[in-house]
Amino acid sequence: MISKIKSVIVEDEVGAREALRTYLTKYCPQVEIVGEAQNSREAIALLHELQPQLVFLDVEMPFGNAFDVLEACGDLVFETIFVTAFSEYSLKALNRSAAYYLLKPISIEELIVAVNKVQQEVMNKEIFNRNKVIVENFREPKPEKQQVILPTMDGFEVVKMEEIVRLKGNGNFTDLYLTNGTKKMACRFLKHFGDMLPLPFLRVHKSHIVNLDFIKKYNKGGYITLEDGAEVEISPTYKEDFLRNFK
Repeated sequence: MISKIKSVIVEDEVGAREALRTYLTKYCPQVEIVGEAQNSREAIALLHELQPQLVFLDVEMPFGNAFDVLEACGDLVFETIFVTAFSEYSLKALNRSAAYYLLKPISIEELIVAVNKVQQEVMNKEIFNRNKVIVENFREPKPEKQQVILPTMDGFEVVKMEEIVRLKGNGNFTDLYLTNGTKKMACRFLKHFGDMLPLPFLRVHKSHIVNLDFIKKYNKGGYITLEDGAEVEISPTYKEDFLRNFK
């Protein structure tokens, strides 16, 4: 028999909290709700008391936000599923941190998928303390200084955005080439990184995203040379956008 995932709900809206509890009870029987909190102060005390494996965490709430809670609970290790209203900035930051999140109003299908992913990690004892990276990213005002968590075949790796020279699509995966000469393979499509990475990252080809800070030379023949010696083609589709940003 699979043991249940000890979970806490942190949500300031009564209706939203009740709806999430109902969905979890009905559609996610592997989740055991052991406590609920309605603001960050309650949440910090409750998480230290109960030490859950999983927290459903509202991003905005009274007396602080989700990242204040994570920072105050830095001594604990648990998985987090964020619950948030749409915000392009926060979603990009959560994606960089490989975080699980649900948009309000919550989709039952997406809830089930997120819980199943966490369950798999709990069963395989693959709990990765990404909460520290999430907090650091939200506290860092300069995007290029933020970190990216890369889901890999073996788990996760953390790299700083400023260390990424270029990205290349590789089927269902993406190869990332770093300033130290190493290559990392992430279990994500290139589009995932195209949607998530800010300037100076720019898509120049259906298979390539480059960091503009590492461009050494532009050739009018339709390709660029990067500081690591790589030559990357610029497709006509992206050429105008590239030239506008490069100027």
